[in-house]
Amino acid sequence: MGEVRNLFRPVGLLELERILDSECRAFPPRLPEQPIFYPVLNREYAEQIARDWNPSDARSGHAGFVTDFEVEASHLDRFEVKTVGANRHQELWIPAEELGAFNAKLKSRIRVTQAFYGDAYLGPRPLPTVVRAANPREQLSLFHASFEYNRFDFVLEVSANWRLVLANHAFWSVCPPEQQGLSVDAARAVLSAIAVEWDRRFPDLPLPQAGALKPAGG
Repeated sequence: MGEVRNLFRPVGLLELERILDSECRAFPPRLPEQPIFYPVLNREYAEQIARDWNPSDARSGHAGFVTDFEVEASHLDRFEVKTVGANRHQELWIPAEELGAFNAKLKSRIRVTQAFYGDAYLGPRPLPTVVRAANPREQLSLFHASFEYNRFDFVLEVSANWRLVLANHAFWSVCPPEQQGLSVDAARAVLSAIAVEWDRRFPDLPLPQAGALKPAGG
């Protein structure tokens, strides 16, 4: 494999769901009003947007996620680097019509490394399985019930609802356990069990680290 370059992109919930639909192998096509695709050159910049802007934005689903990924370095030479503010605010400007070719040059899956949530976060809809509650504050207790009742069914639930787990595991870890109907020890145990099964099933897709839950209007 030739030289690769690590890039980053902050995304909201809608874009994350479309990335997950591709099995984390492609960024979704741009909308008609979005002529440019903007990956950024450093993690700090991506984190700033995901942390400070997305959780307060309803269009972002009240959540911001930092993605990172590797791209064939030679493919990036054709795109202009733009600095939009401080020196660290550097982006590549990729025309929407070239996003397909950009996706073809990805040399890794798109990893979600950090997650930041607003208090109004509702997350993706789960599959109609055991963890079928739409409210993310009710989902961890259902995982816990499955874990306590039948470990084999629990493993199947983590695998079947992997998109939900990737989007919400960090939320469950920062949302107070009492708001999720669990004790601190029960929440810690089921979160750890989910992480263990996740690592076995998806070793190349780490669960994101969580930022603090941002209060409504904060």
